[in-house]
Amino acid sequence: MEDLSENKKTKLSMLNLKLQYSFMKSEIDAAIEKCLNHQNWILGDEVYELEQKFSKYLDAKHCIGTSSGTDALVISLRAIAIKYKNKEYFNKNDLIITTPFTFTATGDSILRSGANVVFIDIDPNTYNIDINKVDDFLKTNKKNIIGIIPVHLFGLSCNMDLLTKTAQNNNLFIVEDVAQAFGATWNNKKLGTFGILGAFSFFPSKILGAFGDAGMVSTNDDEIAEIIRMLIKHGGKDKYNIEHIGYNARLDTIQAAILIAKFEYIEELNKKRNIISNIYIEELRGISEIILPLNPFKNNTTHLYHQFTIRVLNNKRNLLQSFLKEKGIDTMVYYPVPLHKMKVFKGRCIIPSSLSISENIVKEVLSLPIEPLMKTEDVYYITDSIREFFNKDYDKR
Repeated sequence: MEDLSENKKTKLSMLNLKLQYSFMKSEIDAAIEKCLNHQNWILGDEVYELEQKFSKYLDAKHCIGTSSGTDALVISLRAIAIKYKNKEYFNKNDLIITTPFTFTATGDSILRSGANVVFIDIDPNTYNIDINKVDDFLKTNKKNIIGIIPVHLFGLSCNMDLLTKTAQNNNLFIVEDVAQAFGATWNNKKLGTFGILGAFSFFPSKILGAFGDAGMVSTNDDEIAEIIRMLIKHGGKDKYNIEHIGYNARLDTIQAAILIAKFEYIEELNKKRNIISNIYIEELRGISEIILPLNPFKNNTTHLYHQFTIRVLNNKRNLLQSFLKEKGIDTMVYYPVPLHKMKVFKGRCIIPSSLSISENIVKEVLSLPIEPLMKTEDVYYITDSIREFFNKDYDKR
């Protein structure tokens, strides 16, 4: 096998968007050309077509395009405040539970909706919020808790049976953060359809990525859907006579067109991701200093491996990352800082119990390349390189 470390021009990237574009070039080019011909750039027919396709795919009554996944989260929370509190925003006494081990947007969206955050630690096996700890917290702390945002991290569903039960027992709303799990399921039901709302991101690196920022909201609530359609267009049905404090948060026509073209390949590319993940799991199994991500488990749950994230024990994560970089292999740390350690959340969050699992895991996680069109021999090169690192006891040289 070719030694990529000797070829400075060769690099195994986390994601190769140029390769993906080449793979579906004719369909994407045709979609863009259609937009160039009709020149209807704002809420063109492609936006409506995409919303209908995704409604059918998710089995959701409404799907509404947004300008980003972050806006999908913020607008979802704003819509709930408007419907259920008859206010434009929540207030600081309104508390929403989420995980500290996620991208900033999850927690930031809560602050932007006017509420404050309650951080609950994660399950080390799934990296998702630990529902048992949520239940423990709610036994003695129900006051002012209004909702929960579960994050289906790295493409793996939270336990939605337990989470839904918890929400119902405590009169909480659920807004699902499905930014990394478009198309994933729990018990054969698509994520984004368990809560009152689901928020999706189509950032270029996602399972289904646009050519810029793009997002989507899903809901089965007619009134919520109507409010969201107003909020994305400055806050009103008539932009010259608005009803709410809104946003310019529409999904661009050209991004919708590109997503329609790429959507035709999503199942095929997800199968390729699964093949790559299975190789990683098989080849890295047995390395005592690596903890592999959880495989798909019962309840007909899928893991899409938006990121294939391992844990490297004994303080060897950074050493392994450096070693792989020398070999021409890209890796990433998702996420290096838990949200509760960020300055923006100081004084704006509640930490009812230890977040030690999140604090420790951020020192261990390492995401490996998961480009679905990557060659099989390149995947084996990565696993061979990882085994070489541990066989050399690299940290002692």
